[in-house]
Amino acid sequence: MRMKKYFSIIMLGMALVSFSACNGILEGIYDDPQQEEAKEYGFITVDRENHSGTVYINATDYMRWTYIDFHSLTIDSLQIDTLASHAQQDPADWDIAIHRYDVRTNGGAVLETGSTGFTALQNAGKMPEGTYVTDEWSKVTVDMSHMMDGYLVYSECYLNPELCKWLNVDTSSMPPTYTPSNKVYMVRLKDGTYAAVRLSNYMNALGVKGYMTIDYIYPFELK
Repeated sequence: MRMKKYFSIIMLGMALVSFSACNGILEGIYDDPQQEEAKEYGFITVDRENHSGTVYINATDYMRWTYIDFHSLTIDSLQIDTLASHAQQDPADWDIAIHRYDVRTNGGAVLETGSTGFTALQNAGKMPEGTYVTDEWSKVTVDMSHMMDGYLVYSECYLNPELCKWLNVDTSSMPPTYTPSNKVYMVRLKDGTYAAVRLSNYMNALGVKGYMTIDYIYPFELK
């Protein structure tokens, strides 16, 4: 009896190890939002003298938009209502809004620069040249739970195709491949001022995707 009990304990332990290993293989494929790190969100650093800083947001929720206001250095969020019969009301004041890695502007336009740093742009002597791209009518994924059934749930909205280039998510194979552009993007806001933004990270310290770190300069001015 004692040997039988000992054998059962060994088998149970092997099963638990195997289960943990399987979880490790699959972990992160669908960007489990349950894991979080102890870190505040919002404008976590602000250098008022140089008009620069860092924004850190939790964009893991497919059902939520996060709004960033560079004018007031504040963020807000809104839950997406897929059953609403009318367009949802955005916050009164905001400059860019983020859903996962998708981005839209509040009446603005965006240019992808060839620079990966802010200093070179500020010392260039002139504003970056090129065609500024406005938002286009598109859609975002809001429900992934039916993926195994062959379909996803979407919500229609405006997106900025230029700023959405800051992270390419290739889902042609599993797990997906994430490739940041590392470029600085010039955002011409609706009041005519400019913000320079760069996505410096798209996951937290635990490796969970959807926690976004954004470096910025606002207002962007030449030195």
